[in-house]
Amino acid sequence: MATAPAIAQPQLPPQVASGERSDVPVAVQNLRWAMNDANVNSLTFRSMDKLFYTRSVPRSGPVWQLERDDHPLDFTYQFEGSTYTSEEFLDRTYTNALLVMKDGKIVYENYLNNSRADTRFMGWSMTKSLTSLLVGFALQEGRIASLDDAIDSYLPELKGGGYEGVTIRQVLQMRSGVDYEERYDFANPGIAATNHINALVKNTHRFVEPAFTINRAHTPGEHFQYKTIDTAVLGLLIERVSGGSTIASYMTQRLWEPLGMEADGFFIMDGPPGVGREFNGAGFNATLRDYARIGLMMMNGGKANGRQVVPADWVALSTAPTEAPSGEGMGYGMQWWTFGENAYAAIGLQGQYIYVDPTSKTVVVKMSYFPPADMTPSNETAAFLAAASAWSPE
Repeated sequence: MATAPAIAQPQLPPQVASGERSDVPVAVQNLRWAMNDANVNSLTFRSMDKLFYTRSVPRSGPVWQLERDDHPLDFTYQFEGSTYTSEEFLDRTYTNALLVMKDGKIVYENYLNNSRADTRFMGWSMTKSLTSLLVGFALQEGRIASLDDAIDSYLPELKGGGYEGVTIRQVLQMRSGVDYEERYDFANPGIAATNHINALVKNTHRFVEPAFTINRAHTPGEHFQYKTIDTAVLGLLIERVSGGSTIASYMTQRLWEPLGMEADGFFIMDGPPGVGREFNGAGFNATLRDYARIGLMMMNGGKANGRQVVPADWVALSTAPTEAPSGEGMGYGMQWWTFGENAYAAIGLQGQYIYVDPTSKTVVVKMSYFPPADMTPSNETAAFLAAASAWSPE
């Protein structure tokens, strides 16, 4: 009697299969492994609650109603010697959703690829800028005495490693000096890629764990090197000084509820309930309009709906460039990227933006699905943002 052929089971790539065994189902590990890939990221970047354990940042109370004055995007922009319309920009730069505000009013809002107003989009490293706001709250409340305190005075588990003696200010500025190259070559994983695999794909370790034993590559304060582990350490600091609160709970009480958000946000977690922590370096998810509320609040010097939510001096301090513009034309402050003299942005992997230009009273929120390691759409988006700042709807 003929037997039915064996059904092939999903296989893990060798980089994931090696090392400690994970309890995460193989199919889910494979989806997490591929979530940034160009053929699926339009969907995965707005479906993170299907791939990960999550922790909610719930809204409550009256919603901060945003004013509207809708207009077509009737301006063009220049890129690499050619002129493009704003409508062409949408598909040329892999847009899932786009919102533009002028003078505190929404003038344009558009959802593509079956996304909607209630879709919650992955912010990736925009989350770093939100973490900066939480540090500002902790400083205002006296939970942190000074940004120039050594971070290991609050987190003694960092003593003896690369973070010992590094100030909170230096960590905020990505000048910690620790030996953590933000390179995601998954074919030959280094410290960052290995941490991504263990913490986010397999959930066998917490993302912050390398900070406890990491070495030092540079004198603290002397060398700018963008790295998510710095923001993970800031998240651990927030947990510790907030009196046993979680990052999500502290963010709910200090930011999400006071801003009058219209939808719950959420963090993806680096492990199951009871052991997992919020991936506060790049794991927050929210709706397009709620991201816009953050941008408008920042543009208004920390005010939301007539109420001072974030200290005005923290808005100014954290968004002031401490790192000169790089070859891409951007500088860096305290977990915020800076453009020119006054504009700044929260920017996330593969095309997530909350762009704020106080001079022209412009806020742009763009949720994207850039192909991995392709800087062309990023450079084109910078050209669009400059044109959006100069645009006056009529």
